[in-house]
Amino acid sequence: MNHRVLLGAVLVVTLAACEREPQEGTRLGAPDSPAVTQTPGATTAPGAAAGLGTGQEIQVQMINSQGQNIGTARLAEEGQGVRVAVQVSNLQPGPKGLHFHETGQCDTPGFQSAGGHFAPMGRQHGFENPQGPHAGDLPNISVGQDGRADTTVVAQNVSLREGQQNSLLKTGGTALMIHANADDYRTDPSGNSGDRIACGVVGQTTAATGTTR
Repeated sequence: MNHRVLLGAVLVVTLAACEREPQEGTRLGAPDSPAVTQTPGATTAPGAAAGLGTGQEIQVQMINSQGQNIGTARLAEEGQGVRVAVQVSNLQPGPKGLHFHETGQCDTPGFQSAGGHFAPMGRQHGFENPQGPHAGDLPNISVGQDGRADTTVVAQNVSLREGQQNSLLKTGGTALMIHANADDYRTDPSGNSGDRIACGVVGQTTAATGTTR
């Protein structure tokens, strides 16, 4: 009898603990500590896995300087930061600079309304710059001879948690920008990456399906 009572108590405690576990569909998380530079085009945020989201995704529509839709970028938080999956077409072949900019506006033709690079920590541009990088600095992407790029990078100095200093979902929004040339990872303010040729406003997710507002 005592054994049965003890077993029942253990089961009650176990079930109560399970009920306290996070449920799917929670808000996307973010690193709580600043990221540190690792290799050109990559950083790491110690302990960033704690509190991350459960697969929610933001879809960003990318347009060219004529306002034509040329593809998408899908953003989601994961253990190393924010995963950025870029799928675009109708671009000139070659390496292209990719950055997050400080304002969520993509006015054609030059996208100057997006402002400068997203740099809430006040650092300079470039993974190879001792005073860098900007939070919005990203590795270059490569556009093939067919004018397409299908690349996934991880942005480890930004988050998708509203209210964080490095959040892409800040008041006024942010923008994802593709430049005409490769980023040299050194030169302030934009790595000599040339004209802004494609832009997408980073919206705020309203559901796990990835719709934005």
